[in-house]
Amino acid sequence: MTAVMEAPATPTDDSEVGAHPIYANAPRSVEFNKLRKRLIRNTREALEKFGMVKPGEKWLIALSGGKDSYGLLALLLDLKWRGLLPVELLACNLDQGQPNFPKHILPQFLEGLGIEHRIEYQDTYSIVTDKLPAGATYCSLCSRLRRGNLYRIAREEGCTALVLGHHRDDSLETFFMNMFHGGKLAAMPAKLVNDEGDLAVLRPLIYCAEEDLQKFSDSMQFPIIPCDLCGSQEGLERNAMKAMLTDIEKRMPGRKDVMIRALGNINPSHMLDPKLFDFAGLTLNQKE
Repeated sequence: MTAVMEAPATPTDDSEVGAHPIYANAPRSVEFNKLRKRLIRNTREALEKFGMVKPGEKWLIALSGGKDSYGLLALLLDLKWRGLLPVELLACNLDQGQPNFPKHILPQFLEGLGIEHRIEYQDTYSIVTDKLPAGATYCSLCSRLRRGNLYRIAREEGCTALVLGHHRDDSLETFFMNMFHGGKLAAMPAKLVNDEGDLAVLRPLIYCAEEDLQKFSDSMQFPIIPCDLCGSQEGLERNAMKAMLTDIEKRMPGRKDVMIRALGNINPSHMLDPKLFDFAGLTLNQKE
């Protein structure tokens, strides 16, 4: 593992203090600076609102090689460089043995930038293909196996949190999948504790738009590793939710931001769940 580069000693938002080396080749345009500031602002809001940061802790950053995890790493390094994120960061890629996985890309990228990291090989791909029939979607089982290995690695590295790159659109798609197909109201939470109670799972990008992360990734020219190396794709249900939300946003711009805010503005007395509100205990004021 390589040593992580030091950040300025004084916390600052000033864009003139320089930046982490990951931004060395970033565009200098006004448009990119606005995009970067917006993503930083959204990330800081999530970090602060959900109480994610405890100074001195160590976080394991799950790095898949996709646009979202690269964006997560870059934004957290940006905040740490400016003295605004007082935690230790360890990037981690789990090579799951997918056919034609380009093993050299992430080590070269991380080592070239002096980013502390760990590359772990676990052939979960063979387990998935052995347990599922040909033509099945591998994503769900693959994800569970990956999460279990990341928990193990986090414990081995003395980390208190596993940090994931899920964004606003991921959470909204999950919400509608649960509502339409599961009969419940649940989304991807910004922060949770694992079943064992020893690790937090954090999603600092929960307010960040996927469109912004795509533009950010394109501008930063991250060496993207495709997520379909195994030939399996996300199920049709999630794709349908993505298409629905895209259509809503096209017809009524800004609705996705309104919806993600709505998930944090719930009125239990105006829902239908007696476990959250004592409807049976409601009483009328008695007239004298």
